[in-house]
Amino acid sequence: MEAATAKDSNILVINAGSSSIKFAIYTVDLALRLHGELDGIGTHPRLVASDADGTSLVDRRPPTQDRNDVHNLLSQLMSWLEEHLGSEKLGAIGHRVAIGGLEHTGPVVVTPAILEKLRSFVPLAPLHQPRNLEPLEILKRLHPHLPQVACFDTAFHRTMPRVAELYGLPRSLSEAGAHRYGFHGLSYEYISGSLANFDRRAAEGRTVIAHLGSGASMCAVRGGRSIATTMGFSPLSGLVMGTRSGDLDPGLMIWLLRERGMTVEQVEQMLYRESGMKGVSGLSGDMRDLLSSKEPQAREAVDLFVYRVSSELGSLCAALEGLDAVVFTAGIGEHAAEVRELVCKRSGWLGIQVDDDANRKNASRISTVDSEVSVWVIPTNEELIVAKHTAGLVLSLSWQGGDLEPAPGMIGRLLKHPRT
Repeated sequence: MEAATAKDSNILVINAGSSSIKFAIYTVDLALRLHGELDGIGTHPRLVASDADGTSLVDRRPPTQDRNDVHNLLSQLMSWLEEHLGSEKLGAIGHRVAIGGLEHTGPVVVTPAILEKLRSFVPLAPLHQPRNLEPLEILKRLHPHLPQVACFDTAFHRTMPRVAELYGLPRSLSEAGAHRYGFHGLSYEYISGSLANFDRRAAEGRTVIAHLGSGASMCAVRGGRSIATTMGFSPLSGLVMGTRSGDLDPGLMIWLLRERGMTVEQVEQMLYRESGMKGVSGLSGDMRDLLSSKEPQAREAVDLFVYRVSSELGSLCAALEGLDAVVFTAGIGEHAAEVRELVCKRSGWLGIQVDDDANRKNASRISTVDSEVSVWVIPTNEELIVAKHTAGLVLSLSWQGGDLEPAPGMIGRLLKHPRT
């Protein structure tokens, strides 16, 4: 598939996870054309896609022998996209990438040197970074002339003050990269950019955004800029999550290694896949399963999740020196009314009052009109942010023989009038 000029281009967005690759196609002015997923990688792969209205476009299962071959699966995806787009072209591919380090405050066009640098961050997110980079590397081989953009989950947090990034470690370790990076930045960027449509006071003031899903974190935002966040050096830290532990006493890690005789690999497996709400409940890391269960361990896991979210809310309020609004987003945040209710009631001391009926209906505003702090439920859209960055960075330029030259006026149009 050849690259196209900015004028007639489409943007492919790739969001790679542990066993699936989500994808979407946007037009140059950021209108969604289609979205889909390569699911079941490693077991029973399935390619599904729908248009912007939800009409199914494809639902097929690749050959069984390809179930572990991401290269072949992506090749089949690209062939289907080429067939579906017909005479239209792709202008660029945007990727969600977990870590960009301290030096990347925004998206970058991926070059061999940048790709090598991104590989060096694998130890910080061993289960995320390799999976984010694999499609990028494969698509570079399949379509070497198609520019690719890396959009980082850490970039939004580079506005945090230095004191919020530091750990109490020897300076030599800080200089080697032992910093609080933060994650879910693309989600926070989208919510921050959309908040003015709901509550201008909150958008310009002090807001805590709770990205609550299987992976969960929270972010203190002042005037649209990240001030503090619950995740730190890795996506393991902060809140209790679906299968991840969240914050732990470092002494506990020493105990596991020295007294329990666990290997580093065993500890890593336990902390990423066997802990969190799954570990506490002994049943599931899925909030839907826990809320529907009558087992006491399931309720204990829910209570622990709510307790940690409420506690971190207080901590982030201290970082903000006040609070104007709370926003819930992501799977749990957008759909689990009971969790929102419990968090808000534990946080009533902040002046939060919940409208129970609005909360049950998943309304946009779930706080009462006289609540001192407004509370919102806003669906996130990380893919749109990746598309927007890719458009602004690449499709605003003419790709001619490897040289990038400005296309007059395009950057301004995209940044001033994005479709959200």
